Amino acid sequence: MEEFLANADHWNWWVLALAMFVIELVMPGVIFLWLAIAASLTGALTWIIPDLGWELSFVTFAVLSVIAIIIGRKVWPPGSVDSEDPTLNKRAEQYVGQTFTLDSALKNGRGRLHVGDGSWLARGPDLDAGTKVKVVAVDGSVLEVEPV
Repeated sequence: MEEFLANADHWNWWVLALAMFVIELVMPGVIFLWLAIAASLTGALTWIIPDLGWELSFVTFAVLSVIAIIIGRKVWPPGSVDSEDPTLNKRAEQYVGQTFTLDSALKNGRGRLHVGDGSWLARGPDLDAGTKVKVVAVDGSVLEVEPV
């Protein structure tokens, strides 16, 4: 094994970098991207300094990996991707500002609201069934409503 490592050169690091880029494409999580960048830089360094030795190459890769991850998390923090539709996977929030009809009366501030082909829990002032209401906020899966 040590003989294999001693004969490793810059091509091995670049193949490792390519493999990590492919893994990042298959399983996106933006971690293998930074490791692939570190492997690419390590490959470039071993190309420039061929007598670096496998031990120092691995230490260099480890240090560059940590640096790449830290810089990557500062430049591109997790969950920082902007969306054209920020409520895409937040179904209840899509209803804020829309007007619907109460399925059942709001008694003691609770009732049901007819939305599309479904029914949602609603909270608001006491109102009769069939009243038109506007969704003003969302609390979990409960729609906060007020009369129109």
